[in-house]
Amino acid sequence: MTERERVLKALRREKPDKVPRELSFGAFTPALMEVFKEKTGAEDPAEYFNFEVRSLSFKVPEGREQFLKYYSDLPEGARIDEWGTAKVKGSMFHYEHFLYPMEKFESVYEIEEYPFPDFMSPENHSHFESEVKKYHDRNLAVMGELTTTIFEVAWGMRGMENLLTDFILNPEFAEALLDKVFDLRLQQAKRYASVGVDIIRFGDDIGQQTGLIMSPETWRKWIKPRFAALISAVKEINPDILIFNHCDGDATLLIPEFIEIGVEVLNPVQPECMDPVKVKKEYGDKLSFWGTIGTQTTMPFGTPEEVKKVVKERIETVGEGGGLLLAPTHILEPEVPWENVLAFFEAIEEFGYYS
Repeated sequence: MTERERVLKALRREKPDKVPRELSFGAFTPALMEVFKEKTGAEDPAEYFNFEVRSLSFKVPEGREQFLKYYSDLPEGARIDEWGTAKVKGSMFHYEHFLYPMEKFESVYEIEEYPFPDFMSPENHSHFESEVKKYHDRNLAVMGELTTTIFEVAWGMRGMENLLTDFILNPEFAEALLDKVFDLRLQQAKRYASVGVDIIRFGDDIGQQTGLIMSPETWRKWIKPRFAALISAVKEINPDILIFNHCDGDATLLIPEFIEIGVEVLNPVQPECMDPVKVKKEYGDKLSFWGTIGTQTTMPFGTPEEVKKVVKERIETVGEGGGLLLAPTHILEPEVPWENVLAFFEAIEEFGYYS
């Protein structure tokens, strides 16, 4: 069985030859990446550990000067992303503080005049065909990246508190902003579907440690219809494309509705927030699961033996009959011992084969 076949079989809830695996977002945080390079002499974790899937992304549109007018006093060293959100290095590691270009906006007109990114310029996606062919020729699955799909992008420009307030007090503004982000994401999603990726990774973090950051009713009104439309559009182009939804935290309440709108792969299934075994029992006939290995518990604080024990348990429970791609539930932080990284991959080789 090829690597691509393994991924597709697992994510279609069939039994592959072994459990596929990766690291969340395909890499480590910067400090742990340096440990990886020092220990292995390699540059790319996906190649070194032989992940079965590779990601495809739009290039970031050039030019940030047009956003400077939205900041009166930009801190030294701040970077501005393609949406105009400024990010300032935090106190440790890779953490950043966000500054919001739309924080003081008062009218829909200001949204209409805002310089949103032009992802569809040919130079930002002309590499797609060759990249997909390159990976498919190597028998690897390909995933189109649209994580932080709508809600996270919108609050990154407006501020989360402001956007949640807009939902109640300024709905016309909220609708205009979400619709603009949706229109851009729709163009990107259709491009991914037309070029032959196997999976599209959608995602918006609407969960926190013990529940949702908004009411289910708010999600249903503002986010669900737009996600449903994205999924419908890509399925119309390619019915075989797999729909991946990333949502950190406890999203248990919304799982039935994720399924309803066409989600097929749920990520990351944080064991500190959701019971992966229970979720598998309740929804394993309709969903596959990507992740499940805790980055708040097992990976940083377990021993290598405990990491192997958890991996074995996940394979025997969540992976029963297929439907599992094992990964840490988020990008690994500097606290994770290198021995635990090795234990994760060693355990999959030891326990991950189906009979």
